[in-house]
Amino acid sequence: MENEKPQPAPDCPGHNEARRTFLKQSSLLTALALAPGAVVRAAAAELDEKVAAAFEQVPLKLDVNGVKHKLSVEPRTTLLDLLREQLHLTGTKKGCDYGQCGACTVHVDGKRVNSCLTLAVMQDGRKITTIEGLANGDKLHPMQEAFIKHDGFQCGYCTPGQIMSAVACIREGHANSEGEIKEYMSGNICRCGAYPNIVAAIQEVRSGGQKV
Repeated sequence: MENEKPQPAPDCPGHNEARRTFLKQSSLLTALALAPGAVVRAAAAELDEKVAAAFEQVPLKLDVNGVKHKLSVEPRTTLLDLLREQLHLTGTKKGCDYGQCGACTVHVDGKRVNSCLTLAVMQDGRKITTIEGLANGDKLHPMQEAFIKHDGFQCGYCTPGQIMSAVACIREGHANSEGEIKEYMSGNICRCGAYPNIVAAIQEVRSGGQKV
């Protein structure tokens, strides 16, 4: 026909590009058809998770160590991950992530909590104190000084949580005897076994009458 447009020759660039696109699409469809259902479901779940993470952000206001923060977080974000990953306060340690070791202990409105089990969005408007907030500039907190004096640590990984719990132990009125200290510090595990020194540090601060 006179009005019929000439078709590209098999070896022309346009034809080759169309052929490559067709082959790519065919390969993808074949791979999806042959993939196990579990693989497809896992890929879909991962995509849903990424989409949710991009859109599900909750506004949050916190006072952390005397500094006010306006943040946006995912509803599932723990206080521990917020402190470490968004605010870069890495003194609070991630140990077991199950609330069993106490390495992540911080104070929320003056009360000790395991930050790994605490959702950040539930702390809106509250005052958070981490190990970085205990010292007054270059002057250490009395409990920090006592831990150094009595060698209340070895590897040091659990020490921030130990100190935060030790301060709370005195504030709560649970440091009146060695046995009571051991009981109310039992949620903090020291794998190095520095327990006698930790108890001695707490007893010294308690008997010294220093403000904690």
